[in-house]
Amino acid sequence: MKTSKIIAAAALSLLAAVGAQAETYEGVLTVNSVASRADVDAQARATARAGNIYADAAYAGVAPALTASTDRALVRSQAVQTARLGNIYGEQASAGVLSVRGGDVDRATARAEARAASRAPIL
Repeated sequence: MKTSKIIAAAALSLLAAVGAQAETYEGVLTVNSVASRADVDAQARATARAGNIYADAAYAGVAPALTASTDRALVRSQAVQTARLGNIYGEQASAGVLSVRGGDVDRATARAEARAASRAPIL
């Protein structure tokens, strides 16, 4: 029984060795070009000038210059007026610029509240 297993393993390894053939090295491929260097250079320059032929139409080539339809002074005055309104997306009256004045709570009380909040169990 043991001999038959050894013979089977030897036969399989022999088949694997015969089946695994190495590739042959054929050397570096030679290029047989019919175009001269000047022709190839001219073709390369023409292709480079053509731009990206695979680009989307929106991104192909140089973008056109934008022309404004409104006056610069009008846009500036509208921007100043909007800035003076404060935060137009705020949900409350104090949603605008924060005040610089100090709080009503003294520093020691604020620290004590912060320590108590940090030591509170997380639910």
